[in-house]
Amino acid sequence: MIIKAFRFLLTLLGIGLGLGVATAVSPFLATNLYENATDTTLFWLNISWHVILGLSFGIILFILAPAIIKAVRAFLRYIENRLTKMPMSDLFICVIGLIIGLVIAYLLSRLISSIPSSILQLPINLLSYIVFSYLGLSIMYRRRNYFIVPAWFRKRDREIHEHSDNVCSGKLLDTSAIIDGRIYDLSKTGFLEGALLVPSFVLDELRHIADNADTMKRNRGRRGLDMLKQMQTDSKIPINIVTQDYEELTEVDAKLLRLATEMDATIITTDYNLNKVAAVQRVPVLNVNDLANAIKSVLIPGEMLTATVVKEGKELGQGLAYLPDGTMIVIENGKQYVGMEMPLMVTSVMQTSAGRLIFAKIADAV
Repeated sequence: MIIKAFRFLLTLLGIGLGLGVATAVSPFLATNLYENATDTTLFWLNISWHVILGLSFGIILFILAPAIIKAVRAFLRYIENRLTKMPMSDLFICVIGLIIGLVIAYLLSRLISSIPSSILQLPINLLSYIVFSYLGLSIMYRRRNYFIVPAWFRKRDREIHEHSDNVCSGKLLDTSAIIDGRIYDLSKTGFLEGALLVPSFVLDELRHIADNADTMKRNRGRRGLDMLKQMQTDSKIPINIVTQDYEELTEVDAKLLRLATEMDATIITTDYNLNKVAAVQRVPVLNVNDLANAIKSVLIPGEMLTATVVKEGKELGQGLAYLPDGTMIVIENGKQYVGMEMPLMVTSVMQTSAGRLIFAKIADAV
């Protein structure tokens, strides 16, 4: 709705610019092109010229409005991020520099007003304000260490810096991480620090999945909502809902990446593709699968363990067993022991893309 309103305002601005240009060039056209025309003809030509230019500029800005709005929002986001990360003392110096630049531009505007052509006065004035404002900001910022600022600013900067060092950034939960459920157990352990953040568009996606006609997807969506409710009740760290949304983006992953960038937050996910895209965009990610693989028990060749052979393997005579954390054990000549708990000796350990794989032999057969 906001984007539509801005698009409407830009269209009106285009119409106004067109009418302004038509008003500026009308005397020239009347003097040079239509000097022999009657007053009635000049009147209708003038009206037509205003309508044509007004509609033309309005249509052009209407078409360019999405790109203009996107560029302006990106620029404002960049400025906001820079300002929020800037120390108060530096910000104070920059404001002084901006004021000095505006004062110089104002004094120059008094000289510019003496230019005979009124058409040139506006762009020259605008350019002088932009240039001197930038110069004032830039010079004062580069020379900020040469100025003495009020002690309160320095003290406040130190307090904020010390506080930020002790506070962990928030962690944004992806839909896949909520449905997976392991983040619920992890949140109860106290290993995670900082707040867990659930964007409103992730909640909407969970709701859509829970309302899906497909039984499997519907069960996954409901499981995610149940997990989120349990986390809000049992978690040792706060669970907050983030209402920020981006209507111009349709994909939840794209919204999540932008939100993480703006909030300087970390994404928690189990989605392999989101993990890769986030790495390209330099967005920090905590992958639950990577964590699960990292905390699996480490076994070395020659170590003894006990496990139940649950089924036969793909190769001839192989048996398969599993550790409590889900790690698969491939047992040489273990097929004949299916259903039995056997002593095993580890022969080798292999790390694959699917996780850790352990090869073992029946201890009595070694």
